[in-house]
Parts: sequence; C-alpha cells; structure tokens
Amino acid sequence: MKLMSLQGNAYKLDGGAMFGNAPKVLWERWIKADEQNRIRLATRPLLAVTKNEKILFEAGIGTYMEPKYRERFGVDEPEHMLLKSLEERGIASQEITHIFLTHLHFDHAGGLLGAWREGVEAELLFPNARYFVSQAAWDRAVHPHLRDKASFIPLLNRKLESSGRLVKLPNTTAISLGDLQIRFIRSDGHTPGMFCFDLHSGKNRLVYVSDLIPGISWLHPPISMGYDRFPELLIDEKNTLLPSLAADRAWIFYVHDPEIAVSRVQFDEKHQTYLAVDPERDLTVDF
Repeated sequence: MKLMSLQGNAYKLDGGAMFGNAPKVLWERWIKADEQNRIRLATRPLLAVTKNEKILFEAGIGTYMEPKYRERFGVDEPEHMLLKSLEERGIASQEITHIFLTHLHFDHAGGLLGAWREGVEAELLFPNARYFVSQAAWDRAVHPHLRDKASFIPLLNRKLESSGRLVKLPNTTAISLGDLQIRFIRSDGHTPGMFCFDLHSGKNRLVYVSDLIPGISWLHPPISMGYDRFPELLIDEKNTLLPSLAADRAWIFYVHDPEIAVSRVQFDEKHQTYLAVDPERDLTVDF
C-alpha cells in the first residue's frame, strides 16, 4: 500500500482569525500576512492506494466558488488542483473508490464539486466513490448554527444526499480496507462531529488531524483558531492525542500548513510544548 500527499487549491484566511487569541506579534513570526492581513494556507488531501481501493481523505477547497468569493478567499489557481494532482499520478477521478471527510466545511469538502460556471450548477465529482462522514458532522452541516453557517455548502449537501453514495458514520471505532485500518478519533473542539483519521498498517501509523492541528504552528497546545467552536475543548483534545503520537513516533499529517505535509512530534520539556521533527514537504511512502 502507498500513501501520497496531494495538492488541493491554496487559499487565504485572516491571520488573526486563524490564530484566535494569539497576538499578531507572536503568530507573524510563523506565517507572514499580506496587506489584507490574510495568510496563505494549503489544502492537502491524502491518497491511499491499496490492492483494490483508491482512497481519498478530504478534497480541499476546489474551484466551485464564484469569482467574487474566490477573490475574497485568495483562491487564485485557475485549475482544480486536486484533479490535476491525481492526474499527475496517473489516476482518474473515476478510479477513486472511497472519500473520507473529517467534516464538511468548504475548505475541506468544496473540492468534491466541479468548477464554477455562470448559470450552471456545479456537478458532484468522483462518480464511483462512496463518501463517508460522521453522522454528527452531517447533522451540523445541514442544520448549522448561525455562528458557522457560512462555512458549509448547501449545494454540496444536497448533491451528496441525492447521490445515493453517502455513508453517515456513527461513532465507529474502525474500518479496514485491505491492509489499511482506519480508526476514527472524534474531535468536537473545532466543529461538532469532526473525525480525525488514525491510519495503521503493520507497525506504521499516520494521523490525519485536519483542523484539530492545521499546521505545525498549531502544535503549541494553547494555540487555537477563532473558527473553533469550543477552543478549550480543542486544546484538551490536542493534549490527549499528542502524547500518543510522540510515544509512537507516528506521522502527523497537516492539511493547511503552507509548507509542511507531515512530521513526527516530540515534547519540549523546557518550553512545555510540542515540536515538529523530521518534517517533509510532500509524502510518498510505502505504508
């Protein structure tokens, strides 16, 4: 089995919102902001290729937005970068068999839709895949709170529901696909019902943490986003997961880090925080 990091469309969000109550004098040491105070972020799906399956974890932001919103969010790559990234690896979208979604925010699931065209409703991509999301994350997407309503895509929700290929997962402990075991870690700090994907094959372990830890700058336990619904809970969730990752020398996969795809982590006793070690910009590995 092989794991590969893929490139989704990059975008920009307000740096202050991305770092919550951390002051700009601190977070700008890690990521520089543009003239609108936005920082550039990756969207980074993960591909697992087994003997019989081609499995995607998330789909990035894609190009479904109309032009005024693409400009607002700095989505300036004209192509659907996930599809391009798959094509560069010799894989057509029709070959994808499973797509696992941590949650349904636009920057994690928008890539399931085709490109925006005036007067034409965007199509649902990956026609032979089943789409997996937790029941709780689905409920939040279709009945959002006013606080996070703008983070979801009603069109996508309708397309997924009508596809007949949507699987709403309960608090399932694990699914096995060939040699790959996927364990689900529920995380409610960012958004209710989010699943992190704890991937195991033999002695290998990689955790797709999504917005629990968007990039290496958020390894610091007190750092959270203004977008997190329950930041104190999220910090507690990080402090539960990170010791396990450090002890196992597991890989942690970053969906939004602008430079780093994966790293291992270790605890810094002196500063009482976690550090990224062995960082890699891209991942292509037999797992």
